[in-house]
Amino acid sequence: MVMLVTRPEPDAAATLLRLQALGIAAVAAPLMVRQTLATALPAAGGFAAMAVTSPNALRALAERGALAQYQHLPVYAVGRKTADDALALGFAEAIDAGGTFGDVVNGLAHAGLAGPVFYPAGTHLSGDLARSVAPFGVSVETVRVYDMVAAPGEALLEVLAEGLPGAVLHYSRRSAELFVAALDGQLDRDARSAMAMLCISEKVAEPLIAAHFNRIALADHPNDDAMMTLALAFAREQNGP
Repeated sequence: MVMLVTRPEPDAAATLLRLQALGIAAVAAPLMVRQTLATALPAAGGFAAMAVTSPNALRALAERGALAQYQHLPVYAVGRKTADDALALGFAEAIDAGGTFGDVVNGLAHAGLAGPVFYPAGTHLSGDLARSVAPFGVSVETVRVYDMVAAPGEALLEVLAEGLPGAVLHYSRRSAELFVAALDGQLDRDARSAMAMLCISEKVAEPLIAAHFNRIALADHPNDDAMMTLALAFAREQNGP
């Protein structure tokens, strides 16, 4: 039984290594590619903190050589992995706000910050951070620093041509939507029923359910560790005792 990883690089390679360490055979067919944007960046002076809802924001700033001016700011990160990435890139303080956008909102709302928040983000936002925290008296400056563009679908179709995977790991709603779009008209009902969709959250699962993939499993928590636990449990169930 082989699992399919659809997340973009470099995360796809990291996930393959984790699955391999668990004894799970897996292949990758990334459905998105990050593009760094040349948008104007604000001066760091005056900001009280930085919010990061994807490590791709940190990667984009690093690619532009723009991290140093913000490294004195505490980072409110969407999960432990993103917080660890911020620390590895030289930030002095990174707070794991929790694994969801709502957790970041809650963390900022109750942080007691004395100034505005810098939010480097992607083009496709999971939510409006500025609007969400405004009722709590928190000001946010959002700057789109990267875009996740759809990758050519041929790689996915080539993988499926070798045989249907037993399960597909989905880490974002956008990648799930691209998965559905790439396979439009390519799979019959039996094929859709044969593959399990392992999703990091209910929101990610929604486009798959709408497209009639009916074997859906959700991670207990919206993080990579929970996804690995889900993948291992599924693999053991399929392989038997």
